[in-house]
Amino acid sequence: MSYLYLTILFPLIGFILLAAGRDKLSETVAAIIGVGSVGLAALTALYAGFDFYQAQAADATAIGFHQQLWTWFHVGSFEVSFGLYLDGLSLLMTGMITGVGFLIHVFASWYMRGEEGYARFFSYFNLFVASMMILVLGDNLTLLFLGWEGVGLCSYLLIGFYYANPANGWAAIKAFTVTRVGDVFLLIALFLLYQQFGTLDTRTIIDHAHTVLTDSNIAFWTALMLFLGAAGKSAQIPLQTWLADAMAGPTPVSALIHAATMVTAGVYLTSRLFSVFEMAPEILVFISIVGAVTLLVAGFAALVQTDIKRILAYSTMSQLGYMFMAVGAEAYQAGLFHMLTHAFFKALLFLSSGAVILAYHHEQNIFKMGGLFKHNKFLFACFAIGGGALAALPFITVGYFSKDAILGAVYAQATIANLPVYNSLYWVGVAGAFLTSIYTFRLIWVVFFGTEKTAYHPIKGATYWLPLSILAVLSTFVGATLKAPVEHLLNSAKIPSFVIPEQLEAAVHGAEHTAVAIALVGLVLGVVLFVFAYDKVKQLANTSFGVGVTHIWRSAFGFDALYDLVFVKPYLLITRLLGRDPIDGVWLVLPALVKGGHKFTSWRQTGVLREYAASIGLGIVVLLIILIVTQVGV
Repeated sequence: MSYLYLTILFPLIGFILLAAGRDKLSETVAAIIGVGSVGLAALTALYAGFDFYQAQAADATAIGFHQQLWTWFHVGSFEVSFGLYLDGLSLLMTGMITGVGFLIHVFASWYMRGEEGYARFFSYFNLFVASMMILVLGDNLTLLFLGWEGVGLCSYLLIGFYYANPANGWAAIKAFTVTRVGDVFLLIALFLLYQQFGTLDTRTIIDHAHTVLTDSNIAFWTALMLFLGAAGKSAQIPLQTWLADAMAGPTPVSALIHAATMVTAGVYLTSRLFSVFEMAPEILVFISIVGAVTLLVAGFAALVQTDIKRILAYSTMSQLGYMFMAVGAEAYQAGLFHMLTHAFFKALLFLSSGAVILAYHHEQNIFKMGGLFKHNKFLFACFAIGGGALAALPFITVGYFSKDAILGAVYAQATIANLPVYNSLYWVGVAGAFLTSIYTFRLIWVVFFGTEKTAYHPIKGATYWLPLSILAVLSTFVGATLKAPVEHLLNSAKIPSFVIPEQLEAAVHGAEHTAVAIALVGLVLGVVLFVFAYDKVKQLANTSFGVGVTHIWRSAFGFDALYDLVFVKPYLLITRLLGRDPIDGVWLVLPALVKGGHKFTSWRQTGVLREYAASIGLGIVVLLIILIVTQVGV
C-alpha cells in the first residue's frame, strides 16, 4: 500500500492546476480536473480497501499499515513525521470522504455551470478533500491538526464563495471564528498529550493511555479539551452557531461540509482517541449530555425554519448529537456507522435540495415553492428516501439500522454503568426522533404538494440524476448491508464494540421498538398538522404565544444573541473607550518592529562609495585591535 499517499496527492494536484489556471480554464476542463482528481482518489481508496482486506486475511493480528514519507520537522526532542496510517477506522473515513465526495463533485459540475469562478470553486473543493484526507490518514496528531486547519480554511473560502454579497462574507467569517475557538481547545489538548506522552504519535497515545494518564485531573482536562475541539468542528453546543449560517455557500458546499467531511471530523477524533476518554468517564457522560441537548435544540429549530437548506442544516446538527451520544455511551461503532449512513442520506437531501432550488429559480423559501410532485417525481422519490432515512423509518431506510442502535446502547448504558442519567438521555433521543419525523414531513409536504407558488424550471442531465440515484440506493436498506463490513473494519482497528449483556437484550429491543413507535407517531402527527389541520397550525402560530415560541425556536434558542451580549458588545465598548481596536493595536506592534529594524539597518545605506570604503577601513582597524588584545591576553 505504498501508493496510499495518492489519495491526498490527486486532489492536491487538482487544486494546484485549478488554482493556477483559474479563469483561463473552460468549465469542461475545470470539471474534468476537479471531478477526475477526486475520482482517482476514490479509486485509490477502493484499491487500498481490497489490499487491506487481503492483508487482514493473511494476518488477523495486524492492526494497520504505516507509510513514512519524510520527517516534517525536528526541534530538540520533538520530531514530527509526515507519515500516513491506514487501519480499519481511517479506511472507513477514506472511503466515505472520497466516495461520497466524488458524487458531490459530479453533482457540483452540473449545479455550478454558468457560475462565475467555476474553476476557483473546484480548486477549493479539491483542497477541502485533500485536507480531510490528511486529517484522517495522518499518523500523528500534529498532522491531524494540519488537516483540521485545512478544512477550516476551505470552509471559510467555500461558505464565502459568493463574496460579492457581504452577508455571505460575514457567514464565512463567523464559521471561521467559531471553529477557531474550538481549535484553540484542541491545541491545548495536544500540549497536554505531548507533556504526558512525550510524543503525538496517534498509535502510541491510544495504546498507552491507560498506563500514562493515571492522574485523573490531567485525564479530565485533556479529554475535555479534546471534546471542545471536536465540538467546534461538529457544531455541538456551545460552538454550534456557525453551522446554520454556513448555508450561505453553494448547495454542493453544504453537502460536502455536512455529509462527508468537516462536521464528521469531531466524531472521528473522539472515536480515534477513545482510550483517552475512557480515562475520564465523567467527560464521557458530559459528551452524551451535550449531544442530547444539541439534538433537542436543533430539532425544535428545524421545526420552524422556512429556508430549505437551514432545515437540513439543523437536522445535521441533530444527527451529530446522536453520534456524540453514542460516543459518550461508549458505543463508538454505533456512532461511526450512523456517521456513514448519515453521509449517504444527508448528501442525498442536500443535493436534492440544490436541484429543487435550481428548479425554482434559486428560491430557497419552502413556502414559495409547492406542487413539485407533479413536475418531478424523481426528486420527490429522492427526498422521500432521504427524509425517511433521516426520520429512521423502520426496515426500509438505512437510518433505522444506525440510529436505533445508538438509542439502544444509551438505554443499556444506564444499567451497565449504573448511571440513571442515561435513561433521561435515551428519552431525549426519542423526543429528538419524534421532532425529526414532524419537520421532515413538513419539509416534504410543503415543497412537493399544495399550491404551486413559483413557476417550475425543468432540470436534466446525467451529472444531476446519477449521483442522486446512487445515494438514494445507499440510503435504503441496501446501505445497511455495509454494517457487517464496517464492524469488521472497526474491530480490526481495536475500536471497542458495545456489548449488551444477555439479561438486558429484551429490554434494549423494547426500548428500540419504543423509539421507532414514537417516531412513527411523530410522522402521523405531521400528517395531521400539515395535511388536515394546517389552518389551525397557522392560527396558533399567529397568536402572541405562537409568535414568541416561533421566534425562540427559529433563533435556535438565542445563542447568537447571547454571544453578542456577552462577547461582542463588551468588546465594542472597549474599542470605543480606547478609541481603537485593542487587538489591531497589538498586531500593529509587529509591523512597527519590522519597520524600526529596517530603519536601523538601512540608515547607513547611502550609496556614497567613500563612506563605504571608510566603513570597511574602520572595521578592519577594529578587528585588528580585537586580534591584538586577544593575543596579548593569551
